[in-house]
Amino acid sequence: MRLWVSLDMHKFSIVAATLPLPSKGLAGANVRRRRGGRGYARSQSKVIEAAVDNQVGAVVLVEPFGAGGGVDVVARPLAAGLAEILKARVTVDNRPGEGATAAPAFVARARPDGRTLLINTSAHAYSAIFAPQLPYDPIEDFVPIAPVTSQPYVLVASARSGLRMLEGLVHAARARAGELAFISAGVGTGTHLSVEQLNRDLGVQAIHVPARPSDAIDATIGRVAAGDADYAMSPIPIAAPHLVVGTLLALGVSGVRRSPLLPDVPTLAEAGATGFDFPIWYGTWAPAGTPRPIVSALSASISDALKTPRLRSWLAAHGAEPLSMTPSEFASFVEREVERARGIVQPSGS
Repeated sequence: MRLWVSLDMHKFSIVAATLPLPSKGLAGANVRRRRGGRGYARSQSKVIEAAVDNQVGAVVLVEPFGAGGGVDVVARPLAAGLAEILKARVTVDNRPGEGATAAPAFVARARPDGRTLLINTSAHAYSAIFAPQLPYDPIEDFVPIAPVTSQPYVLVASARSGLRMLEGLVHAARARAGELAFISAGVGTGTHLSVEQLNRDLGVQAIHVPARPSDAIDATIGRVAAGDADYAMSPIPIAAPHLVVGTLLALGVSGVRRSPLLPDVPTLAEAGATGFDFPIWYGTWAPAGTPRPIVSALSASISDALKTPRLRSWLAAHGAEPLSMTPSEFASFVEREVERARGIVQPSGS
């Protein structure tokens, strides 16, 4: 099995994300460019500059799964790109824990000035169906800004489990009814709901083992490698080290196309789960009450950052595809994803 991983741009991103702070906050923030021109739209730049009132301070992307996790790996090069566009210091704040709710809870309480943003996976949308159990409302307490990327998960099995192919997982589930266990980053996360959907499609019954509250995603996937669970959906960069040494085995990727990072691993649809398509996507949100001009300007800046050859090349090297939507389009997309999650959870009783 071939595994292609690039680390050079990740190293660059950590440095570039801490560029010196200019004297005027978000002055000169980039927005959608004039057709055929290279200059920034001055009116929008002035809007965002006035909106933040020339406050001195960094823009912070808060992520919920810990340093080195899937969101962190995407957040750092995005921070580097935004730093260049916004002409401001953009940092990444890792806040794992509490079942990946610590970061959203922090952002929900932040001042709605466009300086404290949440970058999260599709789990943020899915968690809306558990809103009464959360210290925040994933829909009402946030404003969607922009999506960032989409990429497939990889379904992995512990080398100790004896599972080598998706077909073997189905056979093992039938032979050991109710004994197989899968682990996830937490109830309602993409790593949970994607497996619930797959299990239902394949007629598999398995025990769900949620992550320990203090564990980041790399520690959770490490528990599969250690044999604490039989299988899991994992972001590819998190599973990669274990796949290289053989403590995890790749059974299939969750998108409609094979990943360039795992070119020899079939899609789950190819492996026998007909029609299965459950990628992980990443997006950005601001606290509720953030003025619309700031949201629009930030959305345009993120879109511009994702168009730069350097960031697009970095994303491609990590098996990710950039996404582009306006704030209203992204809000509608999130609503559809919430309903998708509701359809999985209600029948399964998870």
